[in-house]
Amino acid sequence: MSSTIKKKSGKLEPFIRAKIHKGIKQAMKEVRHSDHSEKITEEVVKFLNKRFKDIVPTVHDIKDVVEDILIKHRMHDVAKAYILHRKQVGEGQYFSAKEEGNLSVNAITVLQKRYLRRNIKGEVVETTAQMFSRVAKHVASAEKKKDKNKWEEEFLGIMEELDFLPNTPCLINAGTSLNQLFSCFVLDVPDSMEEIFETLKQSALIFKSGGGVGYSFSNIRHSGALVNSTGRTASGPVTFMEVYDKATEVIKKGGVRRGSIMGVLRVDHPDILTFVGEKAKGKLPNFNVSVGVTDEFMKAVVNDRFYWLKDNKGKNVQHVRAREVFDFICGNAWESGDPGLLFIDEINRKHPLKKVGKVEATNPCGEVILLPNEACCLGSVNLAHMVRNNAVNWVKLAKTVKTGVRFLDNMITLNNYPTKDIKKICLSNRKIGLGGMGWANMLVSLNLKYDSSEALAMAKKVATFIRKTAEEESEKLAREKGAFPNQKNSTIKNKRRNATILSISPTGSISIIAGCSSGIEPLFGIAYVRNIVDGMQLFEVNPAFEQVARYRGFYSKGLMTKISHLGSIQDIKKIPKDVQDLFVTALDIPVESHVKMQAVFQSQIDNAVSKTVNLPTNAIIGDIKRTYMLAWKEKCKGITVYRYGSKGEQVLYIGAHDKKGKK
Repeated sequence: MSSTIKKKSGKLEPFIRAKIHKGIKQAMKEVRHSDHSEKITEEVVKFLNKRFKDIVPTVHDIKDVVEDILIKHRMHDVAKAYILHRKQVGEGQYFSAKEEGNLSVNAITVLQKRYLRRNIKGEVVETTAQMFSRVAKHVASAEKKKDKNKWEEEFLGIMEELDFLPNTPCLINAGTSLNQLFSCFVLDVPDSMEEIFETLKQSALIFKSGGGVGYSFSNIRHSGALVNSTGRTASGPVTFMEVYDKATEVIKKGGVRRGSIMGVLRVDHPDILTFVGEKAKGKLPNFNVSVGVTDEFMKAVVNDRFYWLKDNKGKNVQHVRAREVFDFICGNAWESGDPGLLFIDEINRKHPLKKVGKVEATNPCGEVILLPNEACCLGSVNLAHMVRNNAVNWVKLAKTVKTGVRFLDNMITLNNYPTKDIKKICLSNRKIGLGGMGWANMLVSLNLKYDSSEALAMAKKVATFIRKTAEEESEKLAREKGAFPNQKNSTIKNKRRNATILSISPTGSISIIAGCSSGIEPLFGIAYVRNIVDGMQLFEVNPAFEQVARYRGFYSKGLMTKISHLGSIQDIKKIPKDVQDLFVTALDIPVESHVKMQAVFQSQIDNAVSKTVNLPTNAIIGDIKRTYMLAWKEKCKGITVYRYGSKGEQVLYIGAHDKKGKK
């Protein structure tokens, strides 16, 4: 077992056997039971060593083990005294009682590690309540003086109840001297040495504040092309990506979080095969990479035709077979999880600002459609909280969406932009990305299986409702505060405040804080391990499943231990079939169901949808080909796949793993 334990506050402390012994001994003394405290303590420690071999246990975990062992030995009165003793003693809590009621141990751990303010000694000097208050006060400061108090209360309420959370930089930086509130940027990478490194400088400022950047390297001349100013040949875009990757590695050590970056290269760039193969070689570890594929290319794949690779001036360079390139893309995605695809024609076809410019890249997770030097703020509604009496609470959902739209629009007004160019285009377009998280939890509460036609129908209904409500609120804000300045250059007919409004984000950290599933993803597992900052691992168990198991009478510690090793419950005979059907996980679901769910949401989202099609370890390259082709046909704007275990390190694991992801 680990030599440390995790308290409710998230703080790690040394594991002290004597504390367990003292608590058991005291409980036995209180009920006048003969002293078997040493024997019970020894059994507890042995069990902990076995069960938590690679995971840091919480105080709650240890308490549960003590209680179970006491009950196993029929010491019910001792167990009861032990429980009461623990409640009376407590843990010297740092968080308030109200916060403890809303936040899980894992949420508190993440908050203390990454979000709460610290003094110059690195000590946490802020509670979660103070963080939410700081953010609400700052975001409400964009309102008229007479309305500030009202909106501060509204913003504080939806955050405290975990009904809505903004993106990470807002939670960390709002109301501070840094005041950079945005998650997503796309920076231009022109074909000149000076401008390439100027973009890298701008990136450093964004990484420092917790933002992520997407780049298109398609404008950089290909390897071997002539450089007129020197008479030598160009090294190509991949070499500059390596420079960016190294810089990101250095910058992330002193920043808020790892500087996430996306590199995009068009499928018709002459260096496309070099670009695609980099990740499988173990290079560019800080990059997500995506290929910008065109309709022409996808049709050439379907019809087994050739297509032209072109230089950065549009001149034909090489005629290649589309299927060979597609096979190479899919093979590398099978091996390393990269590249994903961006359907660049579909993106530009649906983009409302065609007259302003052409989209060449997205933010690092692909959910925000941005022009060069544009940025966007994100926030997510906790859909798990939008259910009442096994039905969607449409009234609460509408109110939360409306408040969320205003919240994000205020962030645009207040944000401290890293450059004048970024500020100008952001204030001209006022793009926001309101999305949802906890979708899988919502489906469970509605008793709908994720990979069912009923779930797809509900997705369409919910997404349509959110779109209409958000658009109405943006139109209302336009009447109150003015439309976005570039509306005259857009395809949007009704005056509204924001050029784009909706986006489905992956919501990694904020979904932990909210205690719900990520974005619109299915449940990753019923019990699994999540890697977070500094190599720390968090063990997560789906609370809804545990509740059903207890209510239906098949719960046991042994069952939960078994599930923690399997992740899925589909092959466990003890669990009723209807429960197995309801609690399907990402690896249980066929690729078609993953893609169709994404496509349904995408049909109502003006930005894009970040979602990963998770595949089992034994998936074949053909599964990835099928996924990519279906996503194009279903008019998704992008697609990402991940075959379980294909990277040396990953965020989520089934069962216990070491820091390198090995069992």
